[in-house]
Amino acid sequence: GRVELNERQRKVLNALLDGGGKEFSTSKYAKLAGTSLDTALRDIRQLIDVGVVKGGESGGRSKKYIL
Repeated sequence: GRVELNERQRKVLNALLDGGGKEFSTSKYAKLAGTSLDTALRDIRQLIDVGVVKGGESGGRSKKYIL
């Protein structure tokens, strides 16, 4: 089925794809979306759940995610 993304998620994914960057951090997401880190993390978790994003190798505060 089709995945429904919210406006922030679409905005960030488009920015990342346009910029050619496949990797991003929670803080980069928050900055691109113009939102808090908590909201960014919620959005990212949703994207992971639907398989749009996967968690990178690094963990902790510097965790990176990959499209």
